[in-house]
Amino acid sequence: MIENQNIRVAVDAIVFGYQNNQLYVLLIQQKFGSKESYWALPGGLVKNDESLQEAVKRELKEETNITVNYFEQLFTFGDDIFRDPRNRVISVAYFALVDSSKLKIKADSDAENVQWYKVEEIPALAFDHNLILKKAIERLKAKLTYEPIGFDLLPKEFLFSELENLYCTILEKEIDRRNFRKKILSYGIIQETDNFSPVKTGRPAKLFRFNQQKYNALLKEGFHFEIKFA
Repeated sequence: MIENQNIRVAVDAIVFGYQNNQLYVLLIQQKFGSKESYWALPGGLVKNDESLQEAVKRELKEETNITVNYFEQLFTFGDDIFRDPRNRVISVAYFALVDSSKLKIKADSDAENVQWYKVEEIPALAFDHNLILKKAIERLKAKLTYEPIGFDLLPKEFLFSELENLYCTILEKEIDRRNFRKKILSYGIIQETDNFSPVKTGRPAKLFRFNQQKYNALLKEGFHFEIKFA
């Protein structure tokens, strides 16, 4: 029999963005009591009357002013019983991919500041948030090779070179661009638009768009997305 159990449940959000060939993550700056402010992942305790998904969406909206429609559950963190010095807290982490150029961030609630940080310039974070972020980056790199999730980080219409650069940046590998282009186009899940990139010099390039409906239809037929690097 367990007596006087006092464990709290929290959620943390890892929101990735991508701009100018750089992968970013959204962080908030918090301050509690007399302690110095620190950077952390958005998140907080789950209310008694809400689901985990509702909690992570609420916390993200309250602390950063952004709304994310889809989150994927990453992992549950609680083996370190001292991960939060204030209470015994188990955190369920979620991650999301967004087109950060379309979002207006604003700190609110218990967040003093909010900022997009390059993943290679992450400071020491609160609690075990560096560990959480590390696991999220590992998941992102793995999923890029077997699901077309990279399109979630790009605008609705994008240059093919932007898609190539995204894979190179996140996977930290050079790719054979000719073979990459050939394979992606062979899947039939992206379509060329009639629009061109707004370049001031050089030859304008056509913009592409991810066809979600085509991808969903292919999945029902047993389609398997796969990108391999030597």
